[in-house]
Amino acid sequence: MFYYIEGAIVFCEPGTAVIDVGGVAYKMTVSYNTFAAMAGKDKARLYTYLSVSENGIELYGFYSLDELDVYKLLTSISGVGPKAALAILSIMTPAQLEKAVSSDDSRAIAKAQGIGNKTAQLIILKLKDKLQLYRSGDGDTAYNGGANAADALEALSALGYTKADASKIISSMNVSSMTVEDIIREALKRMN
Repeated sequence: MFYYIEGAIVFCEPGTAVIDVGGVAYKMTVSYNTFAAMAGKDKARLYTYLSVSENGIELYGFYSLDELDVYKLLTSISGVGPKAALAILSIMTPAQLEKAVSSDDSRAIAKAQGIGNKTAQLIILKLKDKLQLYRSGDGDTAYNGGANAADALEALSALGYTKADASKIISSMNVSSMTVEDIIREALKRMN
């Protein structure tokens, strides 16, 4: 519904941020990392995710698209709800999560409030192939593929391509503004 909300910071504390946009104040639930990035600033742009459930409607705000994309990946896992995903992103950045997943460090993930060891292991199992897209060629983690790239990788794997080949092709593409379908179409052209 909202891609991002940008305006004057009216209120900001760990877990909550309020941004005034032309006289309308939007209250958002934020991670500790987003709160820390906003600290001391007068204005901010937060990328948003609107969660609609039987308990109500809640707007989540993220300082970077990377954090938003990882949030979406986390909440796509059965058993990881919005609060749990936010708890994980409050104790680690997307790059730190990628490192924990790639090194099978379930203890680092389980440090998040409400995340047990079994849930942390499930997160590693479900995200291992998806987060591997965000690793740059020089060995440092660089989250730049996004959730669409991860979904495209899954689709290409289902079509019979190896994850290594598909990942190599997708990581060579500028996928930041592409839909999942566009990424798959372009990757298939490059593979053939």
